[in-house]
Amino acid sequence: MEYRNLGSSGTSVSAYALGTMTFGAESDEAASHAILDDYADAGGNFIDTADVYTAGASEEIIGRWLAKSSSAADMILATKGRFPMGKGPNDLGLSRRHLRLALDASLKRLNVDHIDLYQMHSWDPLTPLEETLGFLHDAVSAGKISYYGFSNYTGWQLTKAVGIAKARGWDLPVTLQPQYSLLVRGIEAEIVPAAVDAGIGLLPWSPLGGGWLTGKYKRDTAPEGATRLGENPERGMEAWQKRNAQERTWAIIDVVLEIAETRGVSASQVALAWVAQQTAVTSVILGARTTEQLADNLGAATLTLSDGEIGRLSEVSTPELADYPYGTPGVEQRSRNIDGGR
Repeated sequence: MEYRNLGSSGTSVSAYALGTMTFGAESDEAASHAILDDYADAGGNFIDTADVYTAGASEEIIGRWLAKSSSAADMILATKGRFPMGKGPNDLGLSRRHLRLALDASLKRLNVDHIDLYQMHSWDPLTPLEETLGFLHDAVSAGKISYYGFSNYTGWQLTKAVGIAKARGWDLPVTLQPQYSLLVRGIEAEIVPAAVDAGIGLLPWSPLGGGWLTGKYKRDTAPEGATRLGENPERGMEAWQKRNAQERTWAIIDVVLEIAETRGVSASQVALAWVAQQTAVTSVILGARTTEQLADNLGAATLTLSDGEIGRLSEVSTPELADYPYGTPGVEQRSRNIDGGR
C-alpha cells in the first residue's frame, strides 16, 4: 500500500481510504467488521465515515471495531457533520451550535476522544463562514480534532474559506472530498486548480461512478438484482436511464474494459488507478458491501497505469465543456506566452 500526506499536513494516509456508507445498511455489523479487518490487513489506515451514514449506525459499528481491534491505534479516522440528525431547525447546518453537538455525538458513537479529520459535509448558505471556521479552529485548539476539511464544496467556496482562515490566523483546511471519476470530471475545471493553489488534498468519492465503471452493466439492458442500480435504477446522479443514453458512458467503459483485459486486472482496478494517479489526489475512497468487493478494489493499490493508458482514458473521458469559460477558447484566454504574442 502506498502512503501519502493528508493534504498539506504531516500525517500519512493510505492511497486508498475505506468508505463506510454501507455499514449498518447494505453491510451488517459482522460484514462491516470483516471489511475493516481485511482493509487493515492490506495496509489501509484511513477510515472515512459521517454522522448521517445510516443515522449514526456506521460510526457506532466503527467504534465497536476500534474497541476490539489491534489495528485501532494505526487508523486515521475521518468523519463529517452538517446534514440533519434530528427534526429540529438547529439539528443541521454548520453553525457553532450544531457542530458542537454533532462533533461530541460523533466522538461518543466512535468511542474515541479525538478525530483526525473532521469534514464539513456540504456548504451551508445560512451560516457565515467565519462562524464555521472559528468553531473548527477552536476544535483543533481543544484537541478534539487534528485537522478539518470540506466535502462537496465548489471552487469559490473553498478559496473563500482558505482566504478567511489565513486572514484570521486560524488553522487551514487540509482536504476536500469531491465526486470524481472517469465519468464525472467536472471538478477539473475549477475545483482542482483551487485545491492545488491552496495545497489541499482531494479525497474522491464514487470513483467507480456508482458501479458503472466496474463493467457489470450492459448497454441498453436495465440492471437487476443486488446492485445499487438493480435495486434502484433511478438512484441519484448515477441513475440508469440518463447515463445509459450517453454515448460517452459506453466509450469510457469500452476503453476501461480493454485496458483491464490487456493488463489482466478488473475494470474496477483500472478505473480506481486512474483516479489515484490524478493531480492533487491524496486518497481514493473505496465503498464495498462485501469483503470480496473490497479485495477486488484493493487490487488497484498495486496497479500503476502507463502514461499511454492514462492518456487513452483521459482522452475518451474528456468532459464536454462549453467554449467559455472552460473550453479551449476560454483556457487560451487565461494563458500567456512568455515570449509575447497571442
